[in-house]
Amino acid sequence: MCEDGTKYRTFDDETLTLSEIARLDPVEARLQDAGDIAETSDAAWASAVRGRPAKAMKAAISVRLDAEALAWVRARGSGDRTEINRLPREKMLSET
Repeated sequence: MCEDGTKYRTFDDETLTLSEIARLDPVEARLQDAGDIAETSDAAWASAVRGRPAKAMKAAISVRLDAEALAWVRARGSGDRTEINRLPREKMLSET
């Protein structure tokens, strides 16, 4: 509880709506049940790496494409950048 008796407040000290409170109540209930989770040992933390990406990173580059090729990719719908990445990736995987 906050000092003024409200259950939750935002970072800028605003009160939450009833629907926001309803979404937070189950989360709070799960957190209170977390007491049976074992504490992490110092040995486990010794090998921990902060900020290590879970999957391969992508590199940002600038590429010039033929206008016709770009129009073809864009005509396939949203996700044109994903499609531009998929095409050389498929070629790469087929050659290995």
